[in-house]
Amino acid sequence: MTMPKFYETFIPILEILSVEKEPLHHSELREKISKKYFWDNLTEEEKKEKVKTGRSLISDRIGWGAYYLKMGNFVYQPKKGYFMITEKGRDWIKKNKKLDFDILKNDPDYIEYKKNVEKNKKVEKEIDSDNNFNNEITKPIEKVRSGIQELEFELKRDVLEKLKTTNPYYFEKIILKLFKKMGYGDFETTKKSGDGGIDGIIKQDALGIDKIYTQAKRYTTNNVGERDIRNFKGAMDDGEVDKGIFVTTSDFDEKAKESAKNSRNKIILINGKKLADLMVKYELGIESREKYLIKQIDEDFFLDDDE
Repeated sequence: MTMPKFYETFIPILEILSVEKEPLHHSELREKISKKYFWDNLTEEEKKEKVKTGRSLISDRIGWGAYYLKMGNFVYQPKKGYFMITEKGRDWIKKNKKLDFDILKNDPDYIEYKKNVEKNKKVEKEIDSDNNFNNEITKPIEKVRSGIQELEFELKRDVLEKLKTTNPYYFEKIILKLFKKMGYGDFETTKKSGDGGIDGIIKQDALGIDKIYTQAKRYTTNNVGERDIRNFKGAMDDGEVDKGIFVTTSDFDEKAKESAKNSRNKIILINGKKLADLMVKYELGIESREKYLIKQIDEDFFLDDDE
């Protein structure tokens, strides 16, 4: 057996992570995959091959495999240096025995990731093409901003994946906490069963005169359908409430969107992508790891007062 290509580590990575209940450190992930899938089939020379960083070549290939799987949202990093399989990755490994680079390149999540990266590179390229002095000063700052945008893109993916694995009842409470952070009034949760399509009630004003019903569906793959919206509208009618917010970690099918649009009640739909945007924007479930202060010359300081 020759040294595996990075994409030949995709399935082994997913198989190893699919049986892990806790996040796996990248070094342990590499070791487990090497020993189980590749080590015995490598020559002594191949085992000793290293890359410039000093890491073994086989370990490097596995590392790149995990990185590309993250681009396609098959794995994610709940914390620095650790990997977990996503629901998407778990579902793939159950139904498929093959995942190569050609398949990955046509994956919607991978395409979206690459578009985001290319957009950031385009900004840098536009700055590089302009040689005036002001832009040369701006260039490093733009690179920092570009990097921050990419990190935020990955953060939103990770937040959404965490939400998909959260206890369904706690997920309902998270949504209410989010609305509170967004500036809505106090909230109350409904019973865990027999709620008639209602998960929570938000007070739109301080006195609670105007109320908003909420429904939260923690779906991993299935989209919210028309029946879900219909039940929600029925509960709103029974409670004589004319405003509602329906949130899901997945998305809404076209009939569900049409049903909400044509409702006599005002219904706001928030899908997984929008939910992750709001979680990051209002810093719910988010913590700051590092902060950087960018300094620049104070031009006024160097002006001669006597001039």
